[in-house]
Amino acid sequence: DLVLGLEKRIVFDLVEVVEGRCQLRQALIRDKRFESLYMLPAAQTREKEAVSEEQMAETVDQLAQITDYVLIDSPAGIEHGFRNAAAGAKEAIIVTTPEVSAIRDADRVIGKLIAKGMPVRLIINRIRPEMVRTGDMLSIDDVCEILSAELLGIVPDDEDVIDTTNRGEPLALDDSKRLSGIYDKIARRLQGEIVPFTNLDDRGFFNRLLAGLKAG
Repeated sequence: DLVLGLEKRIVFDLVEVVEGRCQLRQALIRDKRFESLYMLPAAQTREKEAVSEEQMAETVDQLAQITDYVLIDSPAGIEHGFRNAAAGAKEAIIVTTPEVSAIRDADRVIGKLIAKGMPVRLIINRIRPEMVRTGDMLSIDDVCEILSAELLGIVPDDEDVIDTTNRGEPLALDDSKRLSGIYDKIARRLQGEIVPFTNLDDRGFFNRLLAGLKAG
């Protein structure tokens, strides 16, 4: 809600939907910029356990009947919030940073999702090519080898994220920003397009990846 700038428009939330205190459509908040983009907020004053896995799956099924895509934002870790998100999902996108602790956590999550038979794709976030070159950060090649998941996107570290988040203006809407194009490519890959990756100058694996995908 904060990233989209919709925090002041929340009237009902997910818990009130599953408890029958409002209709699902009443809890959906339409984005201020896109008529076809809606958000269903989680409760801020209740425990995650207030919604069961079965209730979450049922709610997502209802949303799937009236939308093209349902994106579920899962909290970090493998606790109740993660299990709820997984209960309602058909496939998963793992977003991780190239840090050892984050990779370890991502590997645990991927293992649990694969055990459920769920397809998993990977976004590597906050890459710093200059640190990769000096050996101070895991490379894209390293991360992909450790996690063995299909690569969906590579997002560089960028201070614009902090600025736009603070203003409640999604960075994807600003075509002048490099990350906007990267987010657009990720969305197109989700729709099945073969889209070349943006060259962030992470040499080795990344250059080979570009060579293999540019034809598409």
